[in-house]
Amino acid sequence: MSDHGALNLRWAWALVDTLAGAGVRHAVLSPGSRSTPLTLACLRHPDITTHVRVDERGAAFFALGLARAGGAPAMVVATSGTAVANWLPAVVEADLDRVPLILLSADRPPELIGCGANQAIDQVKLFGDRVRQQQGLPLPTAEPAVVAALRTAAARAVAACRWPLAGPVHLNQPLREPLVPADPAHALPPPRPAPRAPRPMTTLPAAETAALAAELSGRPGLIVAGRGPFPDAFPAAITRLARQLGCPILADPLSGLRYGAHDREPVLARYDAFLRRAAFTTAFRPAWVLRCGDPPVSKALAGYLEGLEQAEQWLVADHGRWPDPQHRATALLRADPAWLADALAAATPNSAPAEWLAGFKAEEARALDLAAERAPAEARLLESLLGALPDDAALFVGNSLPIRDLDTFSGTGARRLRFHANRGASGIDGNLSTALGLAAADRTRPATALVGDLTCYHDLNALHGAAALGLRLLVVNNGGGAIFRQLPQAGLPEFEAAWLTPVELDFRAAATLFGLPHHRVDAGEPAALADILSRPGAALVELVVDGTAGHAARQDYLTAVASG
Repeated sequence: MSDHGALNLRWAWALVDTLAGAGVRHAVLSPGSRSTPLTLACLRHPDITTHVRVDERGAAFFALGLARAGGAPAMVVATSGTAVANWLPAVVEADLDRVPLILLSADRPPELIGCGANQAIDQVKLFGDRVRQQQGLPLPTAEPAVVAALRTAAARAVAACRWPLAGPVHLNQPLREPLVPADPAHALPPPRPAPRAPRPMTTLPAAETAALAAELSGRPGLIVAGRGPFPDAFPAAITRLARQLGCPILADPLSGLRYGAHDREPVLARYDAFLRRAAFTTAFRPAWVLRCGDPPVSKALAGYLEGLEQAEQWLVADHGRWPDPQHRATALLRADPAWLADALAAATPNSAPAEWLAGFKAEEARALDLAAERAPAEARLLESLLGALPDDAALFVGNSLPIRDLDTFSGTGARRLRFHANRGASGIDGNLSTALGLAAADRTRPATALVGDLTCYHDLNALHGAAALGLRLLVVNNGGGAIFRQLPQAGLPEFEAAWLTPVELDFRAAATLFGLPHHRVDAGEPAALADILSRPGAALVELVVDGTAGHAARQDYLTAVASG
């Protein structure tokens, strides 16, 4: 009598082994019965590090964090039914922010679909056009030609999630019972190499590069570096080009340019404040803008770019999308941004007049001085946090106010700090799970997360296992959705109940529930935060901030910068 459980496991092994051979190193597993062969293959593969997360929504965001950390695709595995549907928020984020994920779902066999069988839904095409590729795999078989086709499908999936547009790929695997081999220790073959498809470097023709260099030469211009990821060579390459052109770089905090050992002389970080000053933006209008990466966080910068109707604006994007919400692009340059910066510098374009860069740097210095006098308490806490992070540390920043405060108040520095955020869809969901994935990707360096109280509440169950991963979680407790204080909704009589929505969560009790040390730091005690962060190990640090006072101070600072 044949052992169908063993057949399932050998098939799952061929699939997982090929994914591993093509570069997948992490698998995030959620418990379930139908996915047993896939789970066993991951657990028993020597080249796969496994992570078990009970909640499928959190598991997918955890895999997102793993993939963000190293750029290599991570795999998430779940059983059939609504378990797979819980991946959708993370799939949306991975799609929009081009994060490579392998979504490996188990499914009921064909005879149980569409007939009222329990836990059976149509999982094929479940994620629509959010995935780069979706494939319903055949039922397991020992037929050599079909197994060979399975291995090819797995290798293609890894290639598709990396290039030409990185993102998630969905493989749906139907499985018949029995799901467990008769011999629980069923022997599996050794790992074998898999076909690889290295990501190519995209370049421009020499004539087009020379023409662009001529357009930039000697004219006042601006480099805008938005959200990455960028190649490792990008910071040094783009700052060399800016030096040569005599132009500033307005660097988003997620660009990787604000902190590091590269030349930061042309890098500006306080433009979100000084671009609100009409006298400056009227007088300083570039002839050209070279835009690298995705749209920046700053609304002030977005408004400035939109108002440059006469400037030529070149987008540099080697992934195929068109990141231009202002609709001001002159051309889309499909080229590796580090390669293009080096190629333009090699053409030796002339520098803009010295007063061009000097004007921007004077505004940067003025914004810095005013921040020292008027910045809100959150800015002082942020300064203490950044000062306490070691070289090459990872900081995950939640959406709403934390990412905006990082944008406005982070400044620059010589240590390499790696900032991460879920800005593809900018959702509140899954932020803690993503931060934990970052922490799990490299246990040799501490990972830190800075999020708001609502963001923490939204993903609270992710804290299961946070202590073992050493995550330092900083929660800004400012009484709910403080970001809405900046919007017209704040004037409505229903504002607190429907928008601010304070949850009044006892963070000490939450920390105790998940075995985390709890610390409470008041807004006026930034030195206390630095002291806590100097200690090793995981912790939940509650940063208590008066939301109303913080909003008033933030507006006072921005008004002072804008008033001139």
